[in-house]
Amino acid sequence: MQNEKKSTFFGGAAVLMVGSILVKLIGAVYKIPLGNILSNEAYVDFNTAYNVYNLFLTIATAGLPVALSKTIAEANTLGRRNQVDRVFWVAFKTFLCLGLVSFAAMSIFGGPLAVAMGDDSAIYCVRALSPSVLCVCVMSAFRGYYQGHSNMVPTATSQIIESFGKLVFGLALAFLVLKLLPGAESYRQRMAAAGAILGVSIGSVIALGYLIVCFRRTSRREKAQPSADVPDKSGDILRRLLELAIPITLGSAVVSIVTIIDTRVVLDLLEDMYERLPHLITPEAVAQSTEAGGVVPALYMAQGLKGIYDKCMAIYNLPSQLMVALTASVIPAVSAHLARQDTLGAGRTSNSAFRVAMILALPMGVGLFTLAELILELLFPGKLDLAVGAPIMAVLGIATIFVCIMSICNSILQAHGHVGIPVFTAIVGGVVKIVVNYVLVGNDAINIKGAPVGTLACFAVVAVLDMIFIHRVVPEPPKFLQALAKPFVASVAMGAAAWGVAGLFSRGVAGPRFGCLAGIAVGVVVYAALVVALKMLSRDDLALMPKGDKIAKILHIS
Repeated sequence: MQNEKKSTFFGGAAVLMVGSILVKLIGAVYKIPLGNILSNEAYVDFNTAYNVYNLFLTIATAGLPVALSKTIAEANTLGRRNQVDRVFWVAFKTFLCLGLVSFAAMSIFGGPLAVAMGDDSAIYCVRALSPSVLCVCVMSAFRGYYQGHSNMVPTATSQIIESFGKLVFGLALAFLVLKLLPGAESYRQRMAAAGAILGVSIGSVIALGYLIVCFRRTSRREKAQPSADVPDKSGDILRRLLELAIPITLGSAVVSIVTIIDTRVVLDLLEDMYERLPHLITPEAVAQSTEAGGVVPALYMAQGLKGIYDKCMAIYNLPSQLMVALTASVIPAVSAHLARQDTLGAGRTSNSAFRVAMILALPMGVGLFTLAELILELLFPGKLDLAVGAPIMAVLGIATIFVCIMSICNSILQAHGHVGIPVFTAIVGGVVKIVVNYVLVGNDAINIKGAPVGTLACFAVVAVLDMIFIHRVVPEPPKFLQALAKPFVASVAMGAAAWGVAGLFSRGVAGPRFGCLAGIAVGVVVYAALVVALKMLSRDDLALMPKGDKIAKILHIS
């Protein structure tokens, strides 16, 4: 029975990991072409709506799905099928109410929300995204239900359907609006951003339909096996769910709130700069801002700079998003050791997780730093000012390493039951980010180039604080310096090789795009060879991954 449970857990973890990676890759395929379709100003509208959406989604769904899956798993283990049913329906009604409130807020108050974000023209994007928040809230109930049964397939499949729908319908609508809608270019760009956002909502509706069909099939099978247990009162169940969900929600909400405040601060500072230095406003910006519906030229110029930063952020987010698959495996693995009071085993797992995270994060961060300009030219050819974008991308490349450190450290702390520490460190980091951005972005000579420095400072502080707390509260903390040393050396060597090859090919007939691809290819080969040569991975590390034992045998790792 124990082996069966272990197999089920690792099988489910593997499904969720593969699903998460596919979702992130589809997201990248969606956002990068979208960055080429939309102007910098329209891309700001797109991201502004997403920031509003993420806040509502965090409040509604950050903690409840985890609480639901945990509560259902407990009842399911005890064979209380009636309790499982009541827990689900209590949660479903709660999710539905939260979704309806969020939908109403975004659709009815889309204008005030856009104004509060400092981007009046984002109103269409906010309203186009409102159906998605309702659908995702309802989907969270079904996903929590299935995860409580250790069945990750519906969750992973629905996420892939949602992302694929967003990709297909979002890009198609953005392209069609630009081609078919009459009017000025700037107006069509704004509406194209709303079309791209509407694709997100369409993908959510399709994914919700899939989960409803799955649940109807599952519920029919469950009813064929009646249970005699007496479920708890609905009020008691709701109270239990909220007790588990609220701390997790508060921690997640901090990041969304900081992002919203920071977005407004950065836009206001840039707009203020152009108002004080009107000679920087181009005649083209004046004409286009008039076409856009009377947008203030200073704000239009500010949105142009912010759009470059947002497009760089779309690339910067990829490495940290790939950490989700690893952290999803770390928490249950460490928790299982702790449940058996095996602190040494928990320490070995935490150490392996941190080491694997660094083996993945450091080369990605160094790669973004060394090839920043070429990567932007490859992904957004002629769509943004490289003199502005390249320094931003380089700083964000270093920042993404600290984001990955924070992610894995948070999972280790949460697995050990210290859920409040990540909330505290996130608040500290958020304050640092806002202060640094206020000082640097407010400097006319630095302006938007100060925003990535604020991001770097924020996550560097959070990562360092997390590691300090882990050393103090975790019985067997990871060996941080040892885990960082070899990947750092290999990443520097990889970065040097990639930079040299990319520079050599870029100056030749091949051009910068081929040079970038050649540099990336050489960097991957060099780093992979160094991982094996320096013996960075152990069998314990690979045991965290699906098919890890087979990989260890192939690489002759003991």
